Amino acid sequence: MPLIDAHAHLDHDAFKNDLDAVLQRAEKAGVKVIITNGVNPMSNRAVLKLAAAHSIIKPALGIYPVDSLAKEMELGEYPGKPAPFDVDEEIEFIRKQKKKIIALGECGMDDHWVKNTLDKQAVVFRKLIMLAIELDKPIIVHSRDAEERTIQVLEECGAKKVLMHCFGGGLKLARCVEKNGWYLSIPPNVVRSIHFQRMVEEININHLLTETDSPYLAPAKDQRNEPAFVVETIKKIAEIKKFDVVETENTIFMNYQKLFL
Repeated sequence: MPLIDAHAHLDHDAFKNDLDAVLQRAEKAGVKVIITNGVNPMSNRAVLKLAAAHSIIKPALGIYPVDSLAKEMELGEYPGKPAPFDVDEEIEFIRKQKKKIIALGECGMDDHWVKNTLDKQAVVFRKLIMLAIELDKPIIVHSRDAEERTIQVLEECGAKKVLMHCFGGGLKLARCVEKNGWYLSIPPNVVRSIHFQRMVEEININHLLTETDSPYLAPAKDQRNEPAFVVETIKKIAEIKKFDVVETENTIFMNYQKLFL
């Protein structure tokens, strides 16, 4: 089974004690690629190290909305301590990794953790979009509670290769993503999320990918997510679309190939 996890965080502390077992389960489930996303300088370097050690892991380097990440760290939602860094220096570091990375990400805009900073965030986001265009790499986008503004910035910059990760916007905005030729990735919590089920129902499968956002968005509440669980996403997509499971797997994997390869 050719399965793809288009967005995960395997550098997260949740995997520090059993990553090898997690990867073994993923391979046994049929996962061929796990795109692991960096969010800041420390995370980006950790992702590169993981990818060098495990062929199943493909690195994406990014800069998560800076103030939002700092707030998440302070609240314990993401491991580590907030540390200031020079955004332009990190962008130059990412530029130099062109031959090693499969995409830019995670990056984007967030109006959930820190309110009323979207204008400031847009400055950094635009730089990352333009870098993705320069390097001819897809960009994996975070847009929590800022979906409309995020799409607007992407359109203004002329972004073509775009994956909207864990997209929380309504169907009108999801259809805008589809119309632009971009992709939406569906996490395993689709098995219990009416929002993601509606998205799968309404959006053409040729614009869908599977992700886990590991360790978040698991099939069961309060469960640690991991790449093997993309199997659950595939089953649910097939059920909703009334497609054969193998046909669904193959279509999603072809979508991955079109966007990333």
